[in-house]
Amino acid sequence: MKKTLLITGGAGFIGSHVVRLFVNKYPDYRIVNLDALTYAGNLENLTDIENAPNYTFIKADICEASVINEIFEQYNFDGVVHLAAESHVDRSLTDPNIFIETNVIGTANLLNAARELWKDDKEGKRFYHVSTDEVYGSLGETGFFLETTSYDPQSPYSASKAASDHLVRAYGNSYKLPFVITNCSNNYGQNQFPEKLIPLFINNIKNNIPLPVYGDGKYTRDWLYVVDHAIAIDLVFHEGKNGETYNIGGFNEWQNIELIKLLCKQMDEKLGRAPGESEKLITYIKDRPGHDRRYAIDATKISTELGWKPSVTFEEGLSKTIDWYLMNEEWLQNVTSGDYKKYYETQYS
Repeated sequence: MKKTLLITGGAGFIGSHVVRLFVNKYPDYRIVNLDALTYAGNLENLTDIENAPNYTFIKADICEASVINEIFEQYNFDGVVHLAAESHVDRSLTDPNIFIETNVIGTANLLNAARELWKDDKEGKRFYHVSTDEVYGSLGETGFFLETTSYDPQSPYSASKAASDHLVRAYGNSYKLPFVITNCSNNYGQNQFPEKLIPLFINNIKNNIPLPVYGDGKYTRDWLYVVDHAIAIDLVFHEGKNGETYNIGGFNEWQNIELIKLLCKQMDEKLGRAPGESEKLITYIKDRPGHDRRYAIDATKISTELGWKPSVTFEEGLSKTIDWYLMNEEWLQNVTSGDYKKYYETQYS
């Protein structure tokens, strides 16, 4: 094999798309997928490549430093694409400690293992840390997040991701660890666990369950199709400059309520319902604490320097996403049973 790469969190939503892309695109790379298979990790996301000769899965927790060290010694990785993280703001408000453990301590464990493995030979090595636009805080009605925007995290989730970003840069500065960081906007697409807005509402509309909208529904987010994100990750890993940060956004801002109305419209068309039928399910609920008003990413840098741009419009990507969930009812039923139901009832009842 030409290279051996570790992808953490590869059974999750974004991670599974990255694993699939790398396994299929680089048959001369050994791709090692490490995932703890917590509630959002699902090997059903990767059944199409699970028997590929250049693919290996390891069930392990990045919080267990000794286990991580052994894995690094065994596989002698040339690169790391680090996606494993607790990522849902609502859950971080309920249980912030798990976010600190996974996102901060877990990242430190990976950095320490990479630092030790590459201490005598850093040539061709790279630690790629995948982060979020939420580390930048909240925007007003105008302006965009740049790679140089000061950090101002507003939730335990975004604070834990900001801390991990700082750790990666510190290891780059202190130990000359070769790294890149990307900060992405809200992802959507196939295989996303239905605690996030779009798959949650697809499932609720399909089953005629109320659509819980926080506050006035006018919170604004930039939306990025997960397949486009995976392509950007591939590009940054191979062509990005060490020590650089790249913002990845969809050039695609939507207020939550307008997005939900578009989703309702497309769902009505696909389910054969009367126009406006699904909008009747919209239910405004109490706002969550520290809710950032607006995120918007300026992705000019990655577009100009590396030639990346989104491949689909939001309407096209949303339509593809809905189609996938409607055609994969068994997958949806499997992930919305058991613990998920308890979480849903606690969060939205």
